[in-house]
Amino acid sequence: MPSPHTELHYSNPYELLVAVILSAQCTDKRINMVTPALFEAYPSPYHMAKASVDDIFNYIKSVTFPNNKAKSLLGMANMLVDCYNGEVPSSIDELVEIPGVGRKTANVILSVVFNQAAMAVDTHVFRVSNRIGLTNNSKTPLETERTLVKHIPEELIATAHHWLILHGRYVCTARKPDCLNCGLKPFCKHFNQK
Repeated sequence: MPSPHTELHYSNPYELLVAVILSAQCTDKRINMVTPALFEAYPSPYHMAKASVDDIFNYIKSVTFPNNKAKSLLGMANMLVDCYNGEVPSSIDELVEIPGVGRKTANVILSVVFNQAAMAVDTHVFRVSNRIGLTNNSKTPLETERTLVKHIPEELIATAHHWLILHGRYVCTARKPDCLNCGLKPFCKHFNQK
């Protein structure tokens, strides 16, 4: 996979931030179905900041945890307007202060939008890294992130994040990894312990 990238659809940093907040414990496919109407209604954080939680909820009710995510989106929009002149900040410390943004979301934004060497650890990255042996049975996403960043060349970290996500989504799946068709099997701890 020479040029992996996020499967979320977006056209600016604000839209990606909204999509990543919505994507927590939900599929990118579902988020991509919901966001066109949401972005049309709220094309900027200034527009979303004027909405109500109920207004936002009506656009996102088919995603997981829509009540909480509607509150987070409104809080995010207000913070972008009040603290950052409507712009998405480019530091992890600022990003994690935004409602609905944890370390994983912050790292996605830093990596994808700002091309920083940030490793977002979602369930796919966590599982695949442990399974194939890139980490030594890390217990937490932060431990996984630190191990991966320590051992992956800085210029490849953003790309490696997408490689791991897509590998976990389509090949090294949670329930039934496709080991026989996996190009990593010669190096994979899980495959070689069978």
